[in-house]
Amino acid sequence: MTRTITQAAIPQPRGTGRARQLWCSLPTELARRFRPHADPLARRILEEVQHAVPEYAKPLEGEFGKMIVLAIEQAVIGCIDSIEDLTSTQDTWAKLFVEVGRRVHHDGGSLNSLQAAYRAGGRAAWRYVAELGQAHRFPAAVLCVGAEAIFAYVEEISSYSVEGYTLAQAMATGTLERRRRRLFELLLSTPPSSPATLATMAEAAQWPMPERVAVVALEPRTGQHPPPSPRLPEDVLLDLDGPEPCLLTPHPDRDLRGLEGRLPGWRAAVGPRVRPAEAATSLRWARRTLELLRRGLAGDGPVTHTADHLATHWLLIDRFLLDELSAKALAPFAGLTAKQQTRLAETLLSWLEHNGSTPEIAQALRIHPQTVRYRVSQLSELFGERLTDPARRLEIQMALRAHRLLGTRPPTGER
Repeated sequence: MTRTITQAAIPQPRGTGRARQLWCSLPTELARRFRPHADPLARRILEEVQHAVPEYAKPLEGEFGKMIVLAIEQAVIGCIDSIEDLTSTQDTWAKLFVEVGRRVHHDGGSLNSLQAAYRAGGRAAWRYVAELGQAHRFPAAVLCVGAEAIFAYVEEISSYSVEGYTLAQAMATGTLERRRRRLFELLLSTPPSSPATLATMAEAAQWPMPERVAVVALEPRTGQHPPPSPRLPEDVLLDLDGPEPCLLTPHPDRDLRGLEGRLPGWRAAVGPRVRPAEAATSLRWARRTLELLRRGLAGDGPVTHTADHLATHWLLIDRFLLDELSAKALAPFAGLTAKQQTRLAETLLSWLEHNGSTPEIAQALRIHPQTVRYRVSQLSELFGERLTDPARRLEIQMALRAHRLLGTRPPTGER
């Protein structure tokens, strides 16, 4: 039986949404009376939204403006169609208003402003319907259900838009993360990417290009479960999933202070500060410093800076050159036994490090001063004028120090 305007408006479950149930409970005659008012009502809603919400108080142009106008028009038509229980209306609501939320996020709009716009639109719609209902003497029960339907509808379509906005936000975050991962890869690539390529990718990743960066090589301090992710600022680029975890900080002065407290469970080696295009170089030296840590050649602290071990790196940079230098600089040891070489080598290095001070050498080596004098006499006979030539002394000290770091006996003899 056709519903009439004088019938009691009792909600009937004709859809899954509360708003649809309420609209369907209204007399179908209302749809005919309201259709001529669809356009004026949509304009009233738009005016109220632009008046009440500052973010929308501007000419609605472009795709965003078209979307807002379309959403208002379809909202009005959707309500009227629901009174007549037309099919697929709710599916249209969902798709349209999810898209509204996505579009608002895409255009940089605020979710709070969008929700305020829905509330303003609902108030405008109710005032218009109330005025029309009073003019046509609609029963109070019908107007009450109409008011409830309007605000239930606003709540429902608003929730769709929140869903769309949140989804777009999540997708954008994922995209941003992917862009930053790609930027990280480019910064660490060898050969390095061009500055123009890095600048373009940094802009896409919303990562302001800094003057200097530092790369930090990481590894767990124990062989147990992976330690927690470091607590670092959002603009730090981080890769913990690769075989050689590392991070890149665009603000070394900010992030390297107190780094130990931000890396619980991690051992970290900080590479030198470089221009962004040279980040791969910083990473290479950070990893070499991490290797020094593993070999016990740079202490065992949780955070080690490459800058504190430059001499060690320099001495050990090339084993072939080190062996060549050792064979040349330490040639006078060639005729000695291995035991003699070891004993005199440690004495000679201590003599160079302590500027020939017999008491200091004796204390460092834990031997009697007379023993020091005897060994120094032997060294003077073996090396002769080499010990008075600054360049030769430097070569000897470099070779001896490098092999002490390595814990190896240097090769001797001219090649």
